[in-house]
Amino acid sequence: MSFPIVRNRRLRGNAAIRNLVRENQVTVNDVVQPIFVTHGTNVKSEIASMPGVYHWSLDRVKEELDEIVGLGIQAILLFGVPDHKDAKGTSAYMDEGIVQQACRYIKEVYPDLLIIADTCLCQFTDTGHCGVIHHHPMTGAADVANDPSLELLVRTAVSQAKAGADIIAPSNMMDGYVQAIRSGLDEAGYENTPIMAYSVKYASAYYGPFRDAAHSTPQFGDRKTYQMDPANAREALREAESDVIEGADFLMVKPALAYMDILRTLKDNFDLPLVAYNVSAEYSMVKAAAANGWLNEEAIVMETMTGFKRAGADIILTYFAKDIARYLQK
Repeated sequence: MSFPIVRNRRLRGNAAIRNLVRENQVTVNDVVQPIFVTHGTNVKSEIASMPGVYHWSLDRVKEELDEIVGLGIQAILLFGVPDHKDAKGTSAYMDEGIVQQACRYIKEVYPDLLIIADTCLCQFTDTGHCGVIHHHPMTGAADVANDPSLELLVRTAVSQAKAGADIIAPSNMMDGYVQAIRSGLDEAGYENTPIMAYSVKYASAYYGPFRDAAHSTPQFGDRKTYQMDPANAREALREAESDVIEGADFLMVKPALAYMDILRTLKDNFDLPLVAYNVSAEYSMVKAAAANGWLNEEAIVMETMTGFKRAGADIILTYFAKDIARYLQK
């Protein structure tokens, strides 16, 4: 009787051996918790399409911060939901904008908590688009004007850094945004503030619940003229390379779950820290299935996070961050 020459099962025989040879580990240091701040008082309002995720007013957001810090999470991704919107998104770069107020407050109560500020205009414009709208002089067709939008994004980034943001995370996908923001930050004296570039951001259906959360659904058209075509992979290399050349400190792939091949491609081609954004629909689908008893939520979440790590992610932005921290404390 012949026997196998190689017995790979030897290294799967018990939990201790499996732990010893495990190639990728998810830790609390890998995850970042997004939070949504808004105007008003006594606001803790659950987002209907994102169970367990809330809008917070500044007088109550410390409840969320206490939990995040208590679980050992070291960083948050900060989104603002303003009470005023206009054509130029002025609330995005006002000194008293909701994000700026939140940055100052968070640094007062938790100075060591890392604030990653989302830098975009879509929550703040009355169109829900990520920049200033331009109408073609002949056809009247509307589109986002790239270079005028860059000027407003620079103002937003500088105001966020001034308010205490540790990392600027521009999510707008305008051409040249990293170079423009890097120059603006440097000129304002924030040369040591890193940029976490949303380098490869696809025009994805996975953003649906987030747009409910951020009140940022486009009022006309879509974002396909500036976000990437989900069918394209080689284009991701061009987008990431341009961000590297322009001075990005981190590269990001968004969404992550359906784009793990892109994570691996970027990891194999660039040596900057790589960020995976586990986006809102990826979160909400699991929450909905778990609520119906169709799957083991903890097992699915940890397997997915391990997949991101295996694909090359160094950092994971995820609405599951608090859940993951609890799982790891068991």
